[in-house]
Order: sequence, then C-alpha cells, then structure tokens
Amino acid sequence: MVRQLKTLAEFNEVLKSTDKLIVVDFTATWCGPCQHIGPIFVKLSEELTDVVFVKVDVDENDETAKHCNISAMPTLHFYKDTKLVHDFCGASDVKLKQAIVQYK
Repeated sequence: MVRQLKTLAEFNEVLKSTDKLIVVDFTATWCGPCQHIGPIFVKLSEELTDVVFVKVDVDENDETAKHCNISAMPTLHFYKDTKLVHDFCGASDVKLKQAIVQYK
C-alpha cells in the first residue's frame, strides 16, 4: 500500500522510520503523466515489499513540495538513511525500476 503524506512532519517521520529505500512520488491530480505513472508506482509497491513507497500531492502538501524544491510533476525522489540519493522528473517506469534496483 502506498501511503499519502499530508504534512512535512509526516514526510520527515517516514524518512527517519526505516533504513529501507524510500521512494517518494510527488504528484498532482491534474497532471497527465502523474496519472500514467501512478498505477505502476502502486503495482511496484505491492511487488517490492522491501522498499517504502509514499506519495505527496503537491497541491495538498505544498509545504513538503517546497521543502524538496519540486518544480515539475511527476518528480520521484529516492532516499536512503534520510539522504536523497537520486531523483528524476517524468513518468518513466524504466527509470523508476532502474533506480530502485540501483539504490535498494
């Protein structure tokens, strides 16, 4: 299951809660490419239980989006031990899968 983070405090809590890879999908309901990658993101979360998948809706949680300097959607961030280790913009399932394999 993909958890939707509503506040910056929740975002920070997730980063500190595990030593697993954390993948954050910065998304928006009006964003076409976000709607494309969304189901793929959810499917991967079901298959890869050793990775934490969370979403941040940039309109509902603009505090976290600003904190992370998000300027385009979708943007995917990859965190390990509270540090950003990789990120990219766009709805590429290939890049998403490659980054998970590389940083897991």
